Amino acid sequence: MSNRTEIVLDIETQNTFQDVGAYKASLLKISLVGVYFYETDTWEAFLEPDLPKLWPRLERSSRIIGYNLFGFDYPCMQTYYTGNIMSLPTIDIMLEIEKRIGFRVKLDDVAHATLGVGKSGHGLQAVEFWKNGEIEKLKDYCLQDVRVTRDVYEKALTEKTVYYFDRMGQKQHVSLPIAPADTEEAPKINLSLGL
Repeated sequence: MSNRTEIVLDIETQNTFQDVGAYKASLLKISLVGVYFYETDTWEAFLEPDLPKLWPRLERSSRIIGYNLFGFDYPCMQTYYTGNIMSLPTIDIMLEIEKRIGFRVKLDDVAHATLGVGKSGHGLQAVEFWKNGEIEKLKDYCLQDVRVTRDVYEKALTEKTVYYFDRMGQKQHVSLPIAPADTEEAPKINLSLGL
């Protein structure tokens, strides 16, 4: 058990942008949300029907950590959440890197350069796992993304820098001076009630 109430998450979807005919994340349906809870040091997966159990835990967290949360995960999640998910305390590692280098970098390129290990596949595989009813494979896939996101976040906390491979395959570094979350700043109300 830890006194840290941060949460790392990643989502997978049941369908693709091609399926919905637009590049709009809010049109996609969630298959699973993979989560790491610092407080309990546990890895959990929430299928679409289980999402109401996740919302209070997100609301009580001091910080939600992810990769492309604002561009993908949160717009998908917002269609299920009655509050404003964008208002939760959040660190979007992809946006933090983009602010410093001026362009977006894939999680896999950051994870490989920073940790020496990356994602276990690509997002289309996750959709196939869902469509084929391979829920355990879907959980494993998603939780691997959560694991590398958490480990990149930990590197930023401890070393104040992370690495990525650029388009030429060269390893580059980027300063990422993220401070630990202030547990006193965790929301004190139930935001999912729409208050």
